[in-house]
Formats: sequence, C-alpha cells, structure tokens
Amino acid sequence: MPHSTDFDLHKEDALAINDADVKVPYMPVGIYIQEAEDLAKWAEKDKEKLLAAGLPEGIIEGIPSKAGALREAQSIWMKEMRERDEAELEWKERSPEAYEYRDEMLATMRYAFRQRDDLLEKVSMIAEGYGHADMIQDLNDAAVLARENETLIRAIGKDESFWEKGALLSDEMADLRARANGEKFEENQNKRMRDRMYTLLKRDVDEVKACGKYLFRKDKKRLQGYYSRYNRK
Repeated sequence: MPHSTDFDLHKEDALAINDADVKVPYMPVGIYIQEAEDLAKWAEKDKEKLLAAGLPEGIIEGIPSKAGALREAQSIWMKEMRERDEAELEWKERSPEAYEYRDEMLATMRYAFRQRDDLLEKVSMIAEGYGHADMIQDLNDAAVLARENETLIRAIGKDESFWEKGALLSDEMADLRARANGEKFEENQNKRMRDRMYTLLKRDVDEVKACGKYLFRKDKKRLQGYYSRYNRK
C-alpha cells in the first residue's frame, strides 16, 4: 500500500488525538519507523500468545500501515523544510537587488517630480518605514505612482519598463518571502501532523512492547525483539 494511502487512512484518527497527548519523536523518525516495522514482524510469530496475554486484536497488523502513514507525514514535513530553506537562500541572493531597485525608483521619482510638491510628498510617504515587508510594498507603491504619472517619468528618459520592473519585483519578492517563512504556518501544520502520526504509531508499538516484555520476561531469546536497538546503543 502506498504511504500516501496509509496517511489518508489514518489522518482522521491522528487529528482526533488531544493536543496534550501528542508526543514528539525521541529518536530519528526513520529509525523509529524501521524498528516499528521490525517489531510487527517479530511479534507476528508470538501473536497467539500475545493475544492470550491481553493484547488487543489487530494491533500487530495495524503497525505497518501506521508506520507508512508516519513515513509519509515525515516526508511532507521535510519537503516543506527543504523548500523553505531553498527560498531563504534565494531571498538572501535576490533581496539586495530588490532593495537597490526600490532606492533607484525613489531617487528617479524625486528627480522626475522635482517641481511637484504633491508628488514629492507621496514619494516621501513611500520611503517611510523599514524591513522586508515595507520594501516589498514600496516597490509596488512606487510602480503605481510612476505609472499614474508616466508623462513626467518618460520626460527624463524612462519608459514603462521602469515601473513594470518594480511591480514585478514586488510580486516576486512577496512570493519568495512567503515561501521563505510562510509565516511558518505550513511547516508548523505539517510538523504537528508528523507528531500526531508518530503518537498514533507509538501507542500501538508501546502496547506490543509492554505485552511482549511481560510475556517473555524469562525468555531472553524472544524478549530481545521487544526492546529498541537504538535505545540499547
């Protein structure tokens, strides 16, 4: 079964978990998933004894599917992380150009509007403020102001490419900034879903391990399969 199908199968159960009960992985997720899948295979040989000792029916069989759901949730989160990091790197590379063009637009309009106090006041208002969000807005505001007064802009040798570049940069940088921080919304959502899927799987894994450790407490050969190799290391 594809991991995406596993994810869809268990999504509602994962979302139903109370926030206070959601756990965070204490070991690398890939290792935990592999150990869970190994546990399911190991416990399958002891299934009748485990069920007789009180293990609920269906838990062992359900572990591989929940492990697949967790693997998909982890992949989704990591994809978001990679995309955010890539966007952040691109932002660092491109933002100096955007800031420089914003300043170029303001300087150009101050000269073009030098005999229009009303327009110079608007340029000054655009120049107020600081920060990335302000720069992005400045580019678009400057583009609009230049377009609305294109006669004065063209009079100093500029054409529509002057304001079109500003508008395009504003749009591109806004999208890039959103992908770089996404206001962290998507990343947080995906991480929480990863933790929920982990919690869902952990409940079953813990049940199987607890039952196995009790049942085979005097049988070291079978008991070893109910302990985490990662934790032992």
